[in-house]
Amino acid sequence: MSPIKKYPKIGRNYIKRWSKWLVLSLAILLLLFIGIGILTGAKTTYRLYSETIQNFTTQLEGSAFLYLFEMENKIYANAHPQGADLPSLSHLSFQMLTSVTPKDPRSLLGREIPGLSSYNSEIVIAGEGTNYTNLPVESTPPPDVVLRDRDAVEPEQEEKADPPPKKENKPSTGERNVVYIYSSHNRESFLPHLPEGTKEAYHDEVNITKVGERLAKGLEANGIGTKVNQTDIMKAAGEQGIGYYSASRNIVEAALASTKEIKYTFDLHRDSMPRDVTTTTIDGETYAKVIFVVGAEHPDYEDNLKVATELHKKIKKQYPTLSRGVITKKGSGVNGVYNQDLSDKALLIEFGGKHNSLDEAYRTADAMAEVFSDYYWQQAEKVSSDS
Repeated sequence: MSPIKKYPKIGRNYIKRWSKWLVLSLAILLLLFIGIGILTGAKTTYRLYSETIQNFTTQLEGSAFLYLFEMENKIYANAHPQGADLPSLSHLSFQMLTSVTPKDPRSLLGREIPGLSSYNSEIVIAGEGTNYTNLPVESTPPPDVVLRDRDAVEPEQEEKADPPPKKENKPSTGERNVVYIYSSHNRESFLPHLPEGTKEAYHDEVNITKVGERLAKGLEANGIGTKVNQTDIMKAAGEQGIGYYSASRNIVEAALASTKEIKYTFDLHRDSMPRDVTTTTIDGETYAKVIFVVGAEHPDYEDNLKVATELHKKIKKQYPTLSRGVITKKGSGVNGVYNQDLSDKALLIEFGGKHNSLDEAYRTADAMAEVFSDYYWQQAEKVSSDS
Protein backbone atom coordinates (compact mmCIF):
# COMPACT_ATOMS: atom_id res chain seq x y z
CA MET A 1 0.00 0.00 0.00
CA SER A 2 1.35 3.47 -0.93
CA PRO A 3 2.09 6.05 1.82
CA ILE A 4 -0.63 8.34 0.43
CA LYS A 5 -3.32 5.64 0.69
CA LYS A 6 -2.05 4.56 4.09
CA TYR A 7 -1.96 8.13 5.44
CA PRO A 8 -4.52 10.05 3.32
CA LYS A 9 -4.42 13.26 5.42
CA ILE A 10 -0.63 13.55 5.23
CA GLY A 11 -0.77 12.80 1.53
CA ARG A 12 -3.27 15.57 0.87
CA ASN A 13 -1.15 18.13 2.77
CA TYR A 14 1.93 16.98 0.87
CA ILE A 15 0.18 17.49 -2.48
CA LYS A 16 -1.20 20.88 -1.44
CA ARG A 17 2.20 22.08 -0.30
CA TRP A 18 3.93 21.06 -3.50
CA SER A 19 1.08 22.49 -5.57
CA LYS A 20 1.57 25.87 -3.88
CA TRP A 21 5.32 25.77 -4.56
CA LEU A 22 4.68 24.81 -8.16
CA VAL A 23 2.17 27.65 -8.68
CA LEU A 24 4.51 30.13 -6.96
CA SER A 25 7.46 29.02 -9.10
CA LEU A 26 5.42 29.33 -12.28
CA ALA A 27 4.22 32.79 -11.22
CA ILE A 28 7.78 33.98 -10.52
CA LEU A 29 8.94 32.57 -13.86
CA LEU A 30 6.05 34.30 -15.61
CA LEU A 31 6.82 37.63 -13.94
CA LEU A 32 10.47 37.23 -14.90
CA PHE A 33 9.59 36.72 -18.55
CA ILE A 34 7.18 39.67 -18.44
CA GLY A 35 9.84 41.88 -16.87
CA ILE A 36 12.42 40.91 -19.48
CA GLY A 37 9.87 41.54 -22.20
CA ILE A 38 9.08 45.00 -20.86
CA LEU A 39 12.75 45.97 -20.56
CA THR A 40 13.70 44.73 -24.02
CA GLY A 41 10.53 45.71 -25.82
CA ALA A 42 10.00 49.17 -24.32
CA LYS A 43 10.74 52.36 -26.16
CA THR A 44 14.35 53.48 -26.13
CA THR A 45 13.69 56.26 -23.65
CA TYR A 46 12.31 53.81 -21.07
CA ARG A 47 14.94 51.10 -21.29
CA LEU A 48 17.30 50.41 -18.44
CA TYR A 49 20.84 51.19 -19.52
CA SER A 50 24.11 50.91 -17.64
CA GLU A 51 24.15 54.72 -17.48
CA THR A 52 20.83 54.62 -15.61
CA ILE A 53 22.26 52.17 -13.11
CA GLN A 54 25.40 54.29 -12.79
CA ASN A 55 23.36 57.43 -12.04
CA PHE A 56 21.34 55.45 -9.50
CA THR A 57 24.38 54.11 -7.68
CA THR A 58 26.13 57.50 -7.58
CA GLN A 59 23.67 58.37 -4.82
CA LEU A 60 25.58 55.98 -2.55
CA GLU A 61 28.61 56.98 -0.56
CA GLY A 62 31.85 55.50 -1.86
CA SER A 63 32.58 53.78 1.45
CA ALA A 64 29.44 51.66 1.06
CA PHE A 65 30.92 49.90 -1.96
CA LEU A 66 33.98 48.88 0.04
CA TYR A 67 31.78 46.74 2.26
CA LEU A 68 30.27 45.06 -0.78
CA PHE A 69 33.76 44.32 -2.12
CA GLU A 70 34.79 43.03 1.30
CA MET A 71 32.12 40.32 1.07
CA GLU A 72 34.12 38.83 -1.80
CA ASN A 73 37.67 39.75 -0.77
CA LYS A 74 38.62 40.44 2.84
CA ILE A 75 41.63 42.52 1.81
CA TYR A 76 39.25 45.43 1.13
CA ALA A 77 38.74 45.70 4.89
CA ASN A 78 42.06 47.54 5.01
CA ALA A 79 40.69 50.21 2.68
CA HIS A 80 37.94 51.43 5.01
CA PRO A 81 38.20 55.13 5.91
CA GLN A 82 39.40 55.49 9.47
CA GLY A 83 36.47 55.58 11.86
CA ALA A 84 33.92 54.58 9.19
CA ASP A 85 31.18 52.18 10.23
CA LEU A 86 29.27 49.69 8.13
CA PRO A 87 26.25 51.55 6.68
CA SER A 88 22.97 50.07 7.80
CA LEU A 89 20.49 48.59 5.33
CA SER A 90 17.94 51.25 6.29
CA HIS A 91 20.53 53.99 5.65
CA LEU A 92 21.36 52.65 2.19
CA SER A 93 17.72 52.07 1.28
CA PHE A 94 16.70 55.57 2.39
CA GLN A 95 19.57 57.13 0.45
CA MET A 96 18.80 55.25 -2.78
CA LEU A 97 15.04 55.78 -2.63
CA THR A 98 15.12 59.49 -1.76
CA SER A 99 18.50 60.67 -3.16
CA VAL A 100 19.00 62.30 0.24
CA THR A 101 22.25 61.70 2.13
CA PRO A 102 21.45 61.92 5.86
CA LYS A 103 24.85 63.42 6.74
CA ASP A 104 24.75 66.01 3.94
CA PRO A 105 21.87 68.54 4.26
CA ARG A 106 22.70 69.95 0.82
CA SER A 107 21.12 66.84 -0.75
CA LEU A 108 17.73 67.89 0.71
CA LEU A 109 17.93 71.66 1.09
CA GLY A 110 19.59 72.16 -2.30
CA ARG A 111 16.20 71.54 -3.95
CA GLU A 112 14.36 73.92 -1.65
CA ILE A 113 16.66 76.89 -0.98
CA PRO A 114 17.48 79.05 -4.02
CA GLY A 115 21.20 79.24 -4.65
CA LEU A 116 22.18 76.26 -2.49
CA SER A 117 22.30 74.03 -5.56
CA SER A 118 25.45 75.92 -6.57
CA TYR A 119 27.21 73.97 -3.84
CA ASN A 120 26.90 70.74 -5.85
CA SER A 121 30.54 69.95 -5.23
CA GLU A 122 32.45 67.12 -3.67
CA ILE A 123 35.74 67.71 -1.90
CA VAL A 124 38.19 65.13 -3.21
CA ILE A 125 41.18 66.61 -1.36
CA ALA A 126 40.72 69.41 1.15
CA GLY A 127 43.52 71.92 1.43
CA GLU A 128 44.12 73.84 4.65
CA GLY A 129 40.87 75.53 5.75
CA THR A 130 38.76 74.12 2.90
CA ASN A 131 35.26 72.91 3.75
CA TYR A 132 31.77 72.94 2.24
CA THR A 133 31.11 76.50 3.43
CA ASN A 134 33.88 78.13 1.37
CA LEU A 135 33.99 76.25 -1.92
CA PRO A 136 34.08 78.20 -5.19
CA VAL A 137 30.64 79.41 -6.23
CA GLU A 138 29.78 79.19 -9.91
CA SER A 139 28.29 82.50 -11.01
CA THR A 140 26.88 83.54 -14.36
CA PRO A 141 26.52 87.33 -14.21
CA PRO A 142 24.29 88.91 -16.87
CA PRO A 143 26.04 90.45 -19.89
CA ASP A 144 25.16 94.03 -18.89
CA VAL A 145 27.18 93.58 -15.66
CA VAL A 146 30.11 91.87 -17.33
CA LEU A 147 30.39 94.19 -20.33
CA ARG A 148 29.97 97.45 -18.41
CA ASP A 149 32.85 99.90 -18.94
CA ARG A 150 34.94 100.44 -15.81
CA ASP A 151 38.14 102.24 -14.95
CA ALA A 152 41.02 100.17 -13.63
CA VAL A 153 44.56 100.55 -12.41
CA GLU A 154 47.42 98.05 -12.53
CA PRO A 155 49.94 97.68 -9.70
CA GLU A 156 52.67 100.32 -9.53
CA GLN A 157 55.65 99.23 -11.59
CA GLU A 158 57.96 98.98 -8.60
CA GLU A 159 55.48 96.81 -6.74
CA LYS A 160 55.07 94.25 -9.50
CA ALA A 161 56.57 90.84 -8.85
CA ASP A 162 59.36 90.22 -11.33
CA PRO A 163 58.62 87.48 -13.87
CA PRO A 164 60.76 84.35 -13.55
CA PRO A 165 64.04 84.39 -15.53
CA LYS A 166 64.57 81.83 -18.26
CA LYS A 167 66.18 78.72 -16.83
CA GLU A 168 69.50 77.65 -18.31
CA ASN A 169 70.29 74.05 -19.28
CA LYS A 170 66.63 73.10 -19.02
CA PRO A 171 64.92 70.64 -21.39
CA SER A 172 62.63 72.30 -23.91
CA THR A 173 59.63 71.48 -26.05
CA GLY A 174 61.20 73.61 -28.78
CA GLU A 175 58.66 75.17 -31.13
CA ARG A 176 55.85 73.00 -29.80
CA ASN A 177 53.19 74.67 -27.64
CA VAL A 178 52.10 71.82 -25.40
CA VAL A 179 50.04 73.92 -22.94
CA TYR A 180 46.97 75.92 -23.95
CA ILE A 181 45.69 78.62 -21.56
CA TYR A 182 42.33 80.39 -21.82
CA SER A 183 39.66 81.85 -19.55
CA SER A 184 35.96 81.09 -20.02
CA HIS A 185 35.22 84.00 -17.65
CA ASN A 186 38.00 86.16 -19.05
CA ARG A 187 36.68 89.46 -17.65
CA GLU A 188 36.87 88.28 -14.03
CA SER A 189 38.91 91.03 -12.38
CA PHE A 190 40.24 92.00 -8.95
CA LEU A 191 38.72 94.68 -6.71
CA PRO A 192 42.07 96.23 -5.63
CA HIS A 193 42.48 97.38 -9.26
CA LEU A 194 38.99 98.84 -9.65
CA PRO A 195 37.57 102.13 -8.32
CA GLU A 196 36.79 102.18 -4.62
CA GLY A 197 33.24 101.11 -3.93
CA THR A 198 33.02 98.82 -6.97
CA LYS A 199 31.06 95.67 -6.23
CA GLU A 200 31.22 93.73 -9.50
CA ALA A 201 34.83 92.72 -10.22
CA TYR A 202 34.84 92.61 -14.02
CA HIS A 203 37.03 94.45 -16.52
CA ASP A 204 37.83 94.10 -20.20
CA GLU A 205 41.63 94.44 -19.76
CA VAL A 206 42.75 94.16 -16.13
CA ASN A 207 41.52 90.66 -15.43
CA ILE A 208 42.38 86.98 -15.09
CA THR A 209 43.91 86.85 -18.57
CA LYS A 210 46.94 88.72 -17.21
CA VAL A 211 47.46 85.85 -14.77
CA GLY A 212 47.35 83.48 -17.74
CA GLU A 213 50.05 85.53 -19.48
CA ARG A 214 52.19 85.44 -16.34
CA LEU A 215 51.75 81.67 -16.00
CA ALA A 216 52.78 81.25 -19.64
CA LYS A 217 55.99 83.24 -19.02
CA GLY A 218 56.85 80.95 -16.12
CA LEU A 219 56.23 77.84 -18.18
CA GLU A 220 58.25 79.20 -21.10
CA ALA A 221 61.12 79.94 -18.68
CA ASN A 222 61.07 76.25 -17.81
CA GLY A 223 61.16 75.15 -21.45
CA ILE A 224 57.44 74.41 -21.82
CA GLY A 225 55.92 75.95 -24.94
CA THR A 226 52.62 77.64 -24.07
CA LYS A 227 49.87 79.33 -26.07
CA VAL A 228 47.60 81.89 -24.40
CA ASN A 229 44.24 82.59 -26.02
CA GLN A 230 43.34 86.30 -25.89
CA THR A 231 39.73 86.08 -27.08
CA ASP A 232 37.21 88.15 -25.13
CA ILE A 233 35.07 85.06 -24.54
CA MET A 234 32.48 86.75 -22.32
CA LYS A 235 31.87 89.43 -24.95
CA ALA A 236 31.65 86.80 -27.69
CA ALA A 237 29.14 84.80 -25.64
CA GLY A 238 26.97 87.90 -25.19
CA GLU A 239 27.07 88.71 -28.90
CA GLN A 240 26.25 85.14 -29.91
CA GLY A 241 23.61 84.65 -27.23
CA ILE A 242 25.25 81.50 -25.86
CA GLY A 243 26.73 80.46 -22.53
CA TYR A 244 30.29 81.33 -21.56
CA TYR A 245 31.43 77.70 -21.56
CA SER A 246 29.78 77.13 -24.93
CA ALA A 247 31.71 80.08 -26.33
CA SER A 248 35.01 78.85 -24.89
CA ARG A 249 34.29 75.32 -26.08
CA ASN A 250 34.27 76.51 -29.68
CA ILE A 251 37.71 78.05 -29.13
CA VAL A 252 39.23 75.01 -27.43
CA GLU A 253 37.83 72.63 -30.04
CA ALA A 254 39.35 74.74 -32.81
CA ALA A 255 42.72 74.85 -31.02
CA LEU A 256 42.82 71.10 -30.48
CA ALA A 257 41.73 70.44 -34.07
CA SER A 258 44.48 72.69 -35.46
CA THR A 259 47.36 70.80 -33.82
CA LYS A 260 48.12 67.60 -31.96
CA GLU A 261 50.90 69.28 -30.00
CA ILE A 262 48.60 70.53 -27.20
CA LYS A 263 48.71 68.13 -24.25
CA TYR A 264 47.28 70.26 -21.43
CA THR A 265 44.49 72.84 -21.39
CA PHE A 266 44.10 75.25 -18.46
CA ASP A 267 40.94 77.30 -17.94
CA LEU A 268 41.88 80.08 -15.48
CA HIS A 269 39.36 81.78 -13.20
CA ARG A 270 39.26 83.78 -10.00
CA ASP A 271 36.89 82.97 -7.14
CA SER A 272 34.49 85.27 -5.29
CA MET A 273 35.18 84.02 -1.76
CA PRO A 274 36.43 86.46 0.97
CA ARG A 275 40.10 87.40 1.12
CA ASP A 276 40.83 85.30 4.21
CA VAL A 277 39.75 82.19 2.27
CA THR A 278 41.70 82.92 -0.92
CA THR A 279 44.96 84.30 0.52
CA THR A 280 47.98 82.79 2.24
CA THR A 281 51.35 84.11 3.40
CA ILE A 282 54.55 82.29 2.42
CA ASP A 283 57.98 83.56 3.52
CA GLY A 284 56.52 86.96 4.32
CA GLU A 285 54.82 87.38 0.92
CA THR A 286 51.08 87.11 0.27
CA TYR A 287 49.86 84.69 -2.40
CA ALA A 288 46.48 84.04 -4.00
CA LYS A 289 45.47 80.49 -3.22
CA VAL A 290 44.53 78.04 -5.99
CA ILE A 291 41.87 75.36 -6.11
CA PHE A 292 41.36 72.73 -8.82
CA VAL A 293 37.84 72.19 -10.15
CA VAL A 294 37.05 69.00 -12.09
CA GLY A 295 33.76 68.58 -13.92
CA ALA A 296 32.33 65.14 -13.10
CA GLU A 297 29.52 65.02 -15.65
CA HIS A 298 31.39 63.18 -18.39
CA PRO A 299 32.60 59.57 -18.46
CA ASP A 300 36.37 60.21 -18.44
CA TYR A 301 36.56 62.86 -15.73
CA GLU A 302 38.80 60.67 -13.58
CA ASP A 303 41.68 61.26 -16.03
CA ASN A 304 41.51 64.99 -15.32
CA LEU A 305 40.99 64.31 -11.63
CA LYS A 306 44.23 62.34 -11.54
CA VAL A 307 46.21 65.27 -12.99
CA ALA A 308 44.62 67.73 -10.57
CA THR A 309 45.32 65.46 -7.61
CA GLU A 310 48.97 64.97 -8.53
CA LEU A 311 49.51 68.71 -8.99
CA HIS A 312 47.86 69.48 -5.66
CA LYS A 313 50.17 67.03 -3.91
CA LYS A 314 53.23 68.58 -5.57
CA ILE A 315 52.13 72.09 -4.61
CA LYS A 316 51.59 70.97 -1.03
CA LYS A 317 55.17 69.69 -0.82
CA GLN A 318 56.72 72.96 -2.02
CA TYR A 319 54.08 75.49 -0.89
CA PRO A 320 52.10 73.77 1.91
CA THR A 321 49.30 76.35 2.23
CA LEU A 322 48.97 77.47 -1.41
CA SER A 323 46.40 74.95 -2.66
CA ARG A 324 42.85 74.89 -1.32
CA GLY A 325 42.47 71.37 -2.69
CA VAL A 326 40.66 69.48 -5.43
CA ILE A 327 36.89 69.37 -5.92
CA THR A 328 34.50 67.84 -8.43
CA LYS A 329 31.29 69.49 -9.59
CA LYS A 330 28.12 68.07 -11.05
CA GLY A 331 24.37 68.45 -10.76
CA SER A 332 21.91 71.31 -11.10
CA GLY A 333 23.17 74.86 -11.03
CA VAL A 334 26.64 74.05 -12.36
CA ASN A 335 28.13 73.32 -15.77
CA GLY A 336 29.60 69.99 -14.69
CA VAL A 337 31.83 69.50 -17.76
CA TYR A 338 33.83 72.72 -18.27
CA ASN A 339 35.11 71.50 -21.67
CA GLN A 340 37.17 68.88 -19.85
CA ASP A 341 35.68 66.11 -21.97
CA LEU A 342 37.80 67.47 -24.84
CA SER A 343 41.09 66.39 -23.24
CA ASP A 344 42.25 63.91 -20.64
CA LYS A 345 44.57 66.60 -19.25
CA ALA A 346 42.17 69.53 -18.91
CA LEU A 347 41.96 71.58 -15.71
CA LEU A 348 39.95 74.49 -14.38
CA ILE A 349 42.09 76.43 -11.88
CA GLU A 350 40.82 79.21 -9.62
CA PHE A 351 43.57 81.76 -8.86
CA GLY A 352 42.62 83.59 -5.69
CA GLY A 353 39.48 85.68 -5.43
CA LYS A 354 38.15 89.10 -6.31
CA HIS A 355 39.77 90.59 -3.18
CA ASN A 356 43.28 89.54 -4.22
CA SER A 357 45.67 91.75 -6.16
CA LEU A 358 47.32 90.90 -9.45
CA ASP A 359 50.66 90.94 -7.66
CA GLU A 360 49.47 88.14 -5.37
CA ALA A 361 48.10 86.20 -8.32
CA TYR A 362 51.40 86.67 -10.21
CA ARG A 363 53.37 85.12 -7.33
CA THR A 364 51.02 82.17 -7.42
CA ALA A 365 51.34 81.87 -11.20
CA ASP A 366 55.14 81.73 -10.82
CA ALA A 367 54.83 79.04 -8.15
CA MET A 368 52.37 77.09 -10.28
CA ALA A 369 54.70 77.31 -13.29
CA GLU A 370 57.54 75.91 -11.20
CA VAL A 371 55.46 73.04 -9.81
CA PHE A 372 53.84 72.15 -13.12
CA SER A 373 57.18 72.22 -14.94
CA ASP A 374 58.61 69.66 -12.53
CA TYR A 375 55.51 67.55 -13.03
CA TYR A 376 55.60 67.89 -16.83
CA TRP A 377 59.24 66.87 -17.22
CA GLN A 378 58.81 63.97 -14.81
CA GLN A 379 55.92 62.71 -16.93
CA ALA A 380 57.99 63.19 -20.08
CA GLU A 381 60.84 61.13 -18.62
CA LYS A 382 58.38 58.44 -17.56
CA VAL A 383 56.95 58.20 -21.07
CA SER A 384 60.45 58.12 -22.55
CA SER A 385 61.58 55.31 -20.25
CA ASP A 386 58.42 53.27 -20.92
CA SER A 387 58.74 53.52 -24.70
